[in-house]
Amino acid sequence: MCNCQYSNIKIIKMNTKILKNFGEQVRIKRLEAEFSQEEFAEKLGIHRTYMSFIERGMRNPSLLLIFKISRALKIKLPELFDFDK
Repeated sequence: MCNCQYSNIKIIKMNTKILKNFGEQVRIKRLEAEFSQEEFAEKLGIHRTYMSFIERGMRNPSLLLIFKISRALKIKLPELFDFDK
């Protein structure tokens, strides 16, 4: 018998960890590319506060936005997900 409440908590924690790790990678790559958060958000066509939420793992960006992020940083998509080391 499955304890669904416990299972849901594990999924939420896993999702939160993924978003935080992804956001940290975006922040690291943005800083390496020497963009301020405001400049980078403008380049992506999003608000600076939304960019901040992404980098802090508080938002789940769409696949299209993730693609735009990789293009703006001139990196390949897998580099944004290289946090399982």
